[in-house]
Amino acid sequence: MAQDDEFGPEADIRGASGSSQDDVSTIETIGLFGGRDSDAEQYHISRSSKMARMWQILKITSRYDVWHGLTPTALRQLLEELGPTFVKAGQILSMRSEILPESFCQELKKLRTQVEPMDRNTVLQALRDEYSTPIEDIFDAIDDIPLGSASIAQVHKARLVTGELVAIKIQRPHVREIMAQDISIMRSLAKRAGRMMPGEQFVDLTSVVDELWQSFREETDFLVEARNLEEFRHNNAGCVYVDCPKPYRRLCTRHVVVMDYIDGLSIDDTVALKRRGYDLEEIGTKLVDNYTQQMLDDGFFHADPHPGNLKIRDGKIIYLDLGLMGRLSAHDRSALQDMIVAVGERNSEKLKDGLLRFSISDAADVDDAGLLRDLDQIIADYGEADLAELNIGDFFNALVAMARKNGIELPGTVTMLARSLVTLEGVVDEFLPGVSIVDIIRHHVLSTLGAEDVLKQEGKAYLREMHAASHSLLKATAQLSGAMKMLTRGQLRVQMELPDKDDLLHNVSRAADRLTMSIVIAGLFIGSSVVYYARIQPVIFGIPVIGFLGYLIALGLGLWIVGSIIREDRQHKRRRR
Repeated sequence: MAQDDEFGPEADIRGASGSSQDDVSTIETIGLFGGRDSDAEQYHISRSSKMARMWQILKITSRYDVWHGLTPTALRQLLEELGPTFVKAGQILSMRSEILPESFCQELKKLRTQVEPMDRNTVLQALRDEYSTPIEDIFDAIDDIPLGSASIAQVHKARLVTGELVAIKIQRPHVREIMAQDISIMRSLAKRAGRMMPGEQFVDLTSVVDELWQSFREETDFLVEARNLEEFRHNNAGCVYVDCPKPYRRLCTRHVVVMDYIDGLSIDDTVALKRRGYDLEEIGTKLVDNYTQQMLDDGFFHADPHPGNLKIRDGKIIYLDLGLMGRLSAHDRSALQDMIVAVGERNSEKLKDGLLRFSISDAADVDDAGLLRDLDQIIADYGEADLAELNIGDFFNALVAMARKNGIELPGTVTMLARSLVTLEGVVDEFLPGVSIVDIIRHHVLSTLGAEDVLKQEGKAYLREMHAASHSLLKATAQLSGAMKMLTRGQLRVQMELPDKDDLLHNVSRAADRLTMSIVIAGLFIGSSVVYYARIQPVIFGIPVIGFLGYLIALGLGLWIVGSIIREDRQHKRRRR
């Protein structure tokens, strides 16, 4: 076959073709000891295979002495040895700074690219297993050195027999069965641990496993990625500075994606970009603006925009690896848009309304006053921070933690979106120093809203408020009717809850004591006066002794009360200062 100096010395393809392997559709759930029969058939999972895998996991973890603590490097090595599922989990954890310390997150980021590659024979055999046609009739040459190697697949540069340069993404053999088995074990263990030791940490770990399962279902079906490439290209057809590879659909299978080969500059190679004459601030602004379009306009966004998946070529930002994409419904996009604008406007009430609309749980029992106090604090901390100061990850983590604290359940897309924005923030940090990423997003929102859109949004907001108000009015009427019935039957009991009731009771008690003392003083004064005018014996110097003592005691008590009032007034003024 033809050779090309762009390819390695073993780029030619030789060998017989093999038969294709059939795959079945994905499923919803799997259990620890083998769920439904269809699950076991699909992923070749049995009780014995699961127990054998659990024993293997225990042997590997025991070598690392996980019970006495792991260093960041040891954790990365442990995950690599445990296999592709744990490597993928490590990749997710590397962007979950609310779970792991920053030093661990930085070390786990190496799992994105530094994965042991498959050898050439394994790659060629995997391709032969996918096509009924001999691969020599499809590919003219395949580079021996992979462009990238990840936990699920690796990518090779190739040339078709028709002459086009392409990139082939090849799934690692049996990765679906291994990951399905591992995830089912991890999910079951996380649930059991959560029941035995309830707490936020286990809630977070369960969410990581759920995210891993969703990621597994999408990323191991490469036909999904082929469709994602087409949809992304369609959505950005009108954007002259954004693109992605074109898939060759006739050559794509569940385990192989063939797409255009993209040769460009990595977005984090700022030195080379400047040398080529690129304006870094323009790249950063356009990247954030387009990502906002993906989130809020299209509802279809790249879920992992790290530097390895972003290249610059011919004045365009090229997105790579579209295996995992996030989706937002029109309802979620509207709520998210309102929340972003509210942060920019420092409007807690508007942020609360957007958050409650985003919630997938019943928000009827939410304490509005407490929620507003928490949102005031979040806006005070993050509302006006520059990019150099604003940590998007901290912001979303604070928002999610605050929502959980107030009994608000947010959809799983929020975690994916938060992780994506954290990654995006890291990419543009050098491009946009001193610029607020929230401000760029808000500017995009406002600039894309025409007069008709504003009227529509205001109309929708008005209808939402009318709907909520009418329901509240009907509920209040029903409650009032019930209260009146109870009142007429003598069944109504009023329970009042006063803020700072202990201080209030203390003040009332003190006032009652002073009133009692004043009555005693008045009684002494009146009684002493009666004794004086009655000239009751004994009398000294013409003054009845009993009357004189009464006057003296009344004077002392009166002076004591006046002094007490003056002292407390001074203390109150000092406390107010």
